[in-house]
Amino acid sequence: MDAFGDLFRGVRANGSLFGGSTLQPPWNLHFVDGAPLTLCTVLTGGGWIVTPGGAAEPLRAGDTVIVRGPQTFTFVDDLDSTADPVECGTECAVPECGGTRYRLGWSDFGDRGADATTAIVGAYPVRGEISRRLLDELPDVLRVPGGGEGDAVLEHLAAEVAIDAPGQQVVLDRLLDWMLVCTLRTWFDRPGGQPPAWWAAQRDPVVGDALRLIHDDPAAPWTVAALAERCGVARSTLAKRFTDLVGEPPSSYLTTWRMTLAADLLIENRATVAEIARTVGYSDPFGFSSAFKRVRGVSPTEFRRAMVHQPA
Repeated sequence: MDAFGDLFRGVRANGSLFGGSTLQPPWNLHFVDGAPLTLCTVLTGGGWIVTPGGAAEPLRAGDTVIVRGPQTFTFVDDLDSTADPVECGTECAVPECGGTRYRLGWSDFGDRGADATTAIVGAYPVRGEISRRLLDELPDVLRVPGGGEGDAVLEHLAAEVAIDAPGQQVVLDRLLDWMLVCTLRTWFDRPGGQPPAWWAAQRDPVVGDALRLIHDDPAAPWTVAALAERCGVARSTLAKRFTDLVGEPPSSYLTTWRMTLAADLLIENRATVAEIARTVGYSDPFGFSSAFKRVRGVSPTEFRRAMVHQPA
């Protein structure tokens, strides 16, 4: 398991909301549901994505935009659009009102005139602390132009959204996963970009191996010396190279990742603190609790209690 794959696993689509529509100008769709991630892509035509206080992003045929929630955003035909806003949430306005339903199994792919825009929108459920580490690396809005590896996925998405068939939700969820991975990889690798430190570090022949070892088996009794031996380099070499590329020493990265895994376990299941401690590599629950409080600011018990009582 590489770092990106591990971080992405909590972003896996399950029951995602979809909508597809052919829009004739003017239009003004205001998405208000505040989904953690919303992916909007245009098949034909174009428009603009506008967020409160942010710069407008153009969206042309083949382009994909990802918007981070919980902020709202608007998809308009023109920055000076004369259309009245139509609010879109789990149920968007019907086509007669200028919008599209925003749910599985419904589309409004009508006749594509010369000035028509055909768009697909997918709202992504994101859960857990693991996923949050990935989301924290993303800007409020990111745009990836067409012409990349995601183009082939778009064709499948467009075909699937336009029909109503058994198993459609599963197919759309997996296609959205595929599209999101393609989009993020392209964005992280864009010329002049500033991807997360761990993204570039994955490609280093030494540090990349160390990251894979940690993510493959985070509960293993890793030391810098043990990681260095497995990577075939001296301990001092790994320590310096890892710190230079990732921004923190291997031991610090391992502890932070273990506490991230533990945070999700505290939320998701009824295991005791001692059981969770063993799962993430601590034989001593007191040592685990001390490490958790040092990283997260509260004890495991306090963290679990706070998350259980957090508003849905």
